[in-house]
Amino acid sequence: MLSSYGMNIVESCATCRLRGQRAFCSLSAATLGSLDKLKYTTAYPKRAVLFVEGQEPRGLFVLCQGRVKLSICASDGKTLILRIAEAGEVLGLGAAVSGIPYEATAETQEPCQVTFIKREGLARLMREHSELALQVAEHLSETYNTACREIRALVLSRSAAERFARLLLERSVKTGDARHPGRFTLGLSHEEIAQMIGTSRETVTRLFADFKKKELIQRNGSTVVIRNLAVLKTLIAA
Repeated sequence: MLSSYGMNIVESCATCRLRGQRAFCSLSAATLGSLDKLKYTTAYPKRAVLFVEGQEPRGLFVLCQGRVKLSICASDGKTLILRIAEAGEVLGLGAAVSGIPYEATAETQEPCQVTFIKREGLARLMREHSELALQVAEHLSETYNTACREIRALVLSRSAAERFARLLLERSVKTGDARHPGRFTLGLSHEEIAQMIGTSRETVTRLFADFKKKELIQRNGSTVVIRNLAVLKTLIAA
């Protein structure tokens, strides 16, 4: 994470629980100090829009706290949710570096704390700090590889059930409770899930009922418990 209220980037990154797991976390104190002079940290409420698909890039956003939905919209009005960004992730980096309009819309899923860095300042620091330029390149490469995997999973999956099972497993890894393996907070509506796996809201409702009937999962509000991990993995591997 790049910042937190009441402390600068160097102090925040030194104590951050995500240190070493996210982009920019392992930069030297000197480079982090230079970034600190450029950052603007803001608290956003739920459903606030950070940037819009097709908008000219103003800079990059670092999600310090909260979750952000990244989505694209087709000409017919249909929406596809690309992913849910978690705390520590960098958003809009590709657009900030290339100058090409933002490729997606970023909307907060809950109250968030976000650090913003203007693209002009980022470009200057990349020229001055080679380690920052290298980490930006590594992050862009990782983003590309992740996008390829997600497209492959969405396009080549043979059924909505397979895509649904994959989503449940992925969310269990990202938001799972270490004290209770298999339990996680989904935090998505049926409509949002449908937009993530390329199907209808009615199909998602049917899949929930089917998975519960087969005792693959248990659900209580936003909390989901995977009851048969082996079978879920079999659905994906089939």
